[in-house]
Amino acid sequence: MGSDSQMTFAVGDQVHVASLGKGTVREIRGGRYLIEIKGRSLVVGESQLSRLDPRRTNRDIRATADPALPSRSGAPSSIDLHGMTTDEAEAALVTFISDAILAGHIEVRVIHGRSVGRLKAVAHARLRSMSAVRSFRLDPENPGVTTVAL
Repeated sequence: MGSDSQMTFAVGDQVHVASLGKGTVREIRGGRYLIEIKGRSLVVGESQLSRLDPRRTNRDIRATADPALPSRSGAPSSIDLHGMTTDEAEAALVTFISDAILAGHIEVRVIHGRSVGRLKAVAHARLRSMSAVRSFRLDPENPGVTTVAL
């Protein structure tokens, strides 16, 4: 990958989001980007984005995406979903789990909070649908956290 100045994206740029596909930059939020993919919006870090050449096809992107991905060895072992909408939380969770698997984590933590429980419900529903997730359970010492076995 190039230097930071080469990797900066602008509103309207077509990008590829690691593990999720093609999207459009809608907003820039202090080093993070609001990306619209298939009618859904999610906030991602710059390291998860690559510039999309409009002349390339989806088949070209799939064939070349993996070697171009940055190293995931430093992937975090937990994600905090506080402050996200349910759609943002679901998209962030999918990316987080993918990154955790690539980094070799066998267990991760999802911090969703306890309040109304919407984020917990969305996270648990999404985790149930992911074949890479072996199991998950609420942390017995903190019901605002789910421990996920990969």
